[in-house]
This record gives sequence, C-alpha cells and structure tokens, in this order.
Amino acid sequence: MPLIDGRPVLGAALTLKTLAQHRDWIINRQRDLELQDFCELAVLDGDWRATAEAIKRLLDGYEGRLGMHGPFWGLVLDAEDPQIRAVVTRRLLQGLEIAEAIGATQMVIHSPYTTWDHNNLDIYANARDKMIDRVHDTLSSVVPRAEDIGLELVIENIEDIDPYARVELAESFDSDSVLVSIDTGHALYAHVSLGAPPVDYYVQAADELLAHIHLQDADGYADRHWQPGDGAVNWRAVFAAIARIDADPRLIIEVRDPGQLMRGVEYLTRLGVAV
Repeated sequence: MPLIDGRPVLGAALTLKTLAQHRDWIINRQRDLELQDFCELAVLDGDWRATAEAIKRLLDGYEGRLGMHGPFWGLVLDAEDPQIRAVVTRRLLQGLEIAEAIGATQMVIHSPYTTWDHNNLDIYANARDKMIDRVHDTLSSVVPRAEDIGLELVIENIEDIDPYARVELAESFDSDSVLVSIDTGHALYAHVSLGAPPVDYYVQAADELLAHIHLQDADGYADRHWQPGDGAVNWRAVFAAIARIDADPRLIIEVRDPGQLMRGVEYLTRLGVAV
C-alpha cells in the first residue's frame, strides 16, 4: 500500500457530490478512492453515463487506485432461486460495465453469509458446499468479465461471524480477481452483538487476500459509520494487524457524514497509524 514516512496513506469512499469537496485531498497524494454513486438504484436505472462522465472530469489528474461499490440493495449472491440469481448477475455485470467506463480496478460486493447461516449451515448435509456452488453460479459470468478488464471483486463482511468463511469463498474461485474486503464497523457489530472475534482477527484471517478495508467506527450495536475515533474500534490493533500481513489493501474511510471526513483523518494521523 502507499506509504508516507512508513505509515499507510488513507483513502475515502465518496460520491460525485462529496468528491468535489475533497478532490484536492484525494489528488494531492493520489489517495485510494471508492466511488459510491453506482450502488444506488436511481443511478443504475437512470443516466449513469452522465454521472460517470462528470466524475471523470472531476478526476482529471488523478492517478491513484480507483474503485467503486458495486450494486447490492436486495441482491444476494447465494439465492436459491435461479431466476433471482440471474437478476443479481445482470446487476453485477452492469456494475462492471460502469467500472470499465470510469477506469475502476476494484468493485466491492457483499458477503452472502448471514447470522442464520452461522448457526444453521452445519446441520444440513453439504450445505456449505452447496452455498458456495450457488455463489459460483451467480458469478459464473461476472468473474471472467472482471478478469478480462483487470478488476478485483472484493467480498465485504456484512453479517459474517466467522471471519474465515468469506476467505474460503474467495479462495474457491482460484482467481486473482476475487479477493476479500473488511468493514471494521461490521466486524465490531459481529464481535459485540454476535460473539464474533475482535476486528483485528478479521484482518488476520484475510491475510494475503485482503485487498480493501472500509474504515468506520461504531458502537458494536448498529452500523454507525462514525468517524474513526468516535466509537469503540481498537484502531491500534487493526493497523498493527494490517502491518503484519502480506497484503496491500486499499484503506477507505467510509463514513455517514463525509463532510466531517477530515476529523476522522486527523484522528488516525494523531494516533500515528496512518496519514
């Protein structure tokens, strides 16, 4: 990952509107950037090309690592119904079309593992393998397309209690285009509310497959997306775990109020873990 004085460089998740506010901060150090306009249904079903062109104009001079959040509202990768899987496939292929148009090299997708799965998959014969098979079916045309355009699909933990299940899913594709994402707030929720391991264990579990991290703070009860420093995430432990693994994740601050983004950046900078 990009380093300054031995510390990793922070990036951010922004929309067209909030990118305009933070453009100079992003471009001055060519920070990692994740665009979040293209997971919204109104954009996907509207004139997304106009949004893409406006973003490209705004990013004139940007040479950093560009990613985007893929479509996810109502989309599950492991749907039992093959007709539903076909709908999910089409939406993800639309995401890749957009990614290619804007020059993105990474797209975030959501883990299929639920809290119900954690407690119930193992009471059914071969349920884990069947679940992975359904995900493979959903992504059967998506992964080759991602490979063709040089893009990474990164699977983000949502309800995941077992930090290794999503890693095993990514490994099952045996593709450089299927890797792992961690959301620190989601991991904290799973730890506090559901008895999952601490957040830094998720980093350790992902190891060399870790390609992306959503940095957000929370209280362990809800998906707060607070600024780093406003919640209960042990940031020293998280960044120490990142330093120990052989990976190059994009460090993306993803907060509910991007207008206050610099406050979270300044907190992590003062803590001495990033810049």
